[in-house]
Amino acid sequence: MSEKKLIVFEGIDGCGKSTQIDMLAKALRARGRRVQVTAEPTATDTGKMLREALSGKVRRTPYEMAALFTLDRIVHNVAPDGIEVMLHAGADVLSDRYYYSSLAYQGSLCDYDWVKDMNVRCPAIRRPDLCIFLDIPPKEALERIGRRGEAKEIYEKEETLTLFRATFLRVFETLGDRVAVIDASGTPEEVAARVLAAVEMVL
Repeated sequence: MSEKKLIVFEGIDGCGKSTQIDMLAKALRARGRRVQVTAEPTATDTGKMLREALSGKVRRTPYEMAALFTLDRIVHNVAPDGIEVMLHAGADVLSDRYYYSSLAYQGSLCDYDWVKDMNVRCPAIRRPDLCIFLDIPPKEALERIGRRGEAKEIYEKEETLTLFRATFLRVFETLGDRVAVIDASGTPEEVAARVLAAVEMVL
């Protein structure tokens, strides 16, 4: 069996990451692969600070958010139950968000090169084997968010999501990472088939 992979899922809010991560995990396990699912922000103290800011409970500047996300990502990699440990234990790791989100979200609101350098030049932050970007029009994403009936986070506005989607696509052009841009419209099963086809290219 091939070496274990770090596969990260990205996209604007409402694109369906949670559903597609769950479906991919089941598909890989059905093939006999061990899979661990993880997410950012993490469940650590840093992750808690980020969730409080994302909910609007605590106000933080884009620079504070970028620095906190980078710190949280380092912990995500090196913690005793982090990405490196999971990979070395023989599991593929599927992460809901990674540094692409920092570059698209905070990189749109503060100095992009600073955010990029903090993440891609940090030796403690592993480069993924594949980034799956679930691409969906912002208006459709907001309709999905509305159907969830949950309180909106600070970034869940059409003009903001439109900006972040454009920045995501620019980020992918400049980084040189392996990225699959997947059409996230359609049924969950249709999208899952597109995701699995992209993942099979790196397994």
